Amino acid sequence: MKRGKRYLQALEKYDQHKEYSLEEGIKILKDIAYANYDEAIEVSMHLGVDPRHADQLVRGMVVLPYGRGKSVKVLVFAKGEKVKEAENAGADYVGGEDMAEKIKSGWLEFDKIIATPDMMSVVGKMGKILGPRGLMPNPKLGTVTFDVKGAIERAKAGEIEFRVDKTSNIHASIARKSFDSEKLKENILAFYDSVVKAKPKAAKGRYIETLYLSATHSPSVKIGVGTIK
Repeated sequence: MKRGKRYLQALEKYDQHKEYSLEEGIKILKDIAYANYDEAIEVSMHLGVDPRHADQLVRGMVVLPYGRGKSVKVLVFAKGEKVKEAENAGADYVGGEDMAEKIKSGWLEFDKIIATPDMMSVVGKMGKILGPRGLMPNPKLGTVTFDVKGAIERAKAGEIEFRVDKTSNIHASIARKSFDSEKLKENILAFYDSVVKAKPKAAKGRYIETLYLSATHSPSVKIGVGTIK
């Protein structure tokens, strides 16, 4: 792959094959993130699991201490008194069949869906649209619930979902380049700890094999998993 001049210049500032401590890696990343906008900071992990087996799937939610640095637009499917609860809690959009029709027509101007259990008959019909985009509510992740207020508050506070993909990797956007180093570290540690806690009982051997940090356009920096505390 042909790389741009600034990307190649970034590679010259550190050893791409070396494992750095988390603190060193953050410092390097902030130095090599060259885009002229506030890039997303991403964490990528390769796990020692086989996601072809249901008992080795890794999935969960985590509320990042300092959020992602991005406002989250929340759509709530609810009816009755739960509509007012959602509106008062700060939901950006609230509805039922009307919202479902908008989505079927191509509208996707939201980041997260929360649904009350009695609305899943409506939401479930959009599985082919929402599923591939990671937007389908799930009771195990707290996005199918009658506690609408709590779910909205967590979403707005920076709650993100993670899930291992078919190649045993997990990727997540956890902050912005403008975050100071300590806030970046705290968000990374919160995400890391949540992945550790989600370790399946069936997983054998080394669980987190590699971990990399990168910005939207930067090269990645390898972090020594054993250095993370």
